[in-house]
Amino acid sequence: MNALSRIRCAVRNTLLLTGATLAMAASPAWAQGFPTKPVRLLVSAPAGGTSDMVARMVAEGLAPLLGQPMVVENKPGGLGAIAMQDLLSSPHDGHTLIVAPNALVSEVPHTLKPKYDPFKDITPLAELARSGLVLVGNPSLPARNLIELMAHVKANPGKISYASYSAGTMSHVMGMQMNKVAGLEMSHVGYKGSPPALVDVMGGHVPLMFDGVATSLPMIRSGKLRAYAVSAPKRLSVLPEVPTFTELGFPQLEAIGWIGMFAASDVPAAAQQKLREATLKVLQQPQLRERLKELGQDAGQPLTSEQLAAGLRKDSERVGEVLRSVNYQPE
Repeated sequence: MNALSRIRCAVRNTLLLTGATLAMAASPAWAQGFPTKPVRLLVSAPAGGTSDMVARMVAEGLAPLLGQPMVVENKPGGLGAIAMQDLLSSPHDGHTLIVAPNALVSEVPHTLKPKYDPFKDITPLAELARSGLVLVGNPSLPARNLIELMAHVKANPGKISYASYSAGTMSHVMGMQMNKVAGLEMSHVGYKGSPPALVDVMGGHVPLMFDGVATSLPMIRSGKLRAYAVSAPKRLSVLPEVPTFTELGFPQLEAIGWIGMFAASDVPAAAQQKLREATLKVLQQPQLRERLKELGQDAGQPLTSEQLAAGLRKDSERVGEVLRSVNYQPE
């Protein structure tokens, strides 16, 4: 290497080192200033659904901590694909996030071939709320408990259908699992969210549904829906009279789902950390935890992004096994 080449190499290395040093020094300052504009929370469900209610509660608590408005935007449809497209096409600077059930990563990709990689393109920032599902039915059904319901469905093979808040979600998979463990032949009807599905269940168009407790609870209490069982490991304080599937002899139907906040995976780490820390503070607020309890939800666990991602992979493998065991074909 001649003298000129050595000089050029030394200058290049100096510039690289200086650039890296400046970037490291700027990162904390940048994080302190983030966010610099309103933060969008995209909800992959219609207004009035469980994800929507949880997103609005958390947004209310985040705004004062982050010093910027939190704008909740409902983007239902496409099994979450519409919300995901918006998230991934927006600048990856932390000012656009998505609130969705864990199914967006662990379940939906098994029934729909998305254009995104759920384990590479997005990352979970925080678990916001968790709960089991409740099996509800139209009060006109002759069955008054789960055992009578299963007998009624078995006596009418292929004639009884169940709704889900979206194909490929826990609401859908639970019905397939119940078919398998109880020897039933219920058919599935998918909707774009809980509210429109519940309207049809109450109207008698579809007699049954596995739904989130938050959305079904008001109708259960008013007598517009009958609750048969919950998938949580123990009875819910808001529905103490409703048994669990496990205590009724069906532990295979015990399941918990959660609603999380996700970001594009390449959002700067400092922004991800600030959003996560602020969200965990909100989830510790007694008033928020009580409001979640009133909806039949528990506040999310304070897990790291890595722990959440590992759990999602495990759930994805479990759902894949269930779908294969029932020879599921995408609708």
